[in-house]
Amino acid sequence: MTALDFPGHRTLVERIDAAMAAGDDEAITSALRNSLCRMIREREVELPSCVLQAEADHYARREIYQSPDLGYAVIAMTWGPGQGTPIHDHAGLWCVEGVWHGQLEITQYELLAREDDRFSFRPVGTLNAGTGSAGSLIPPHEYHTIRNPSDREVAVSLHIYKGPMSCCSVFEPLQATWYRRGERVLRLDEAH
Repeated sequence: MTALDFPGHRTLVERIDAAMAAGDDEAITSALRNSLCRMIREREVELPSCVLQAEADHYARREIYQSPDLGYAVIAMTWGPGQGTPIHDHAGLWCVEGVWHGQLEITQYELLAREDDRFSFRPVGTLNAGTGSAGSLIPPHEYHTIRNPSDREVAVSLHIYKGPMSCCSVFEPLQATWYRRGERVLRLDEAH
């Protein structure tokens, strides 16, 4: 079901549908990364203007599309200056994330140990992703943070998930490399 209509909507859906037929999770996410980068760089798709509107107290999540046949979900995220996430996972879903506007800082984490609801992580790399770049996360390698490093500009990213992601685990720092796991219900902001 379409959440929004915008120039290039059909192109976006057709490209994602084609990538979903690529095979296993690795092949699908690779095809999606390549397709997403091309659509952003060649401006084949023009996202609705609402995705450029940041929320003052949180990064915004706006549903662009959810496939009734293939199950994937497409979410546009709007990051106000300095907004970001704690370490989190994707609830076991693969995801392809492309930077549509601005820049994002993404840090990936390796899980070192787990004791009940306590987890030990080590950062394994940080990259600054600019407009037109895309990456993917395939469980169990899904722990990361995302942050808009700008103190003035809004950033926008497009996220394609294997299925609807309505909750995830978030990890709040305790001491040294240890974090306590909590659950976060993910809400959608109004898209218009």
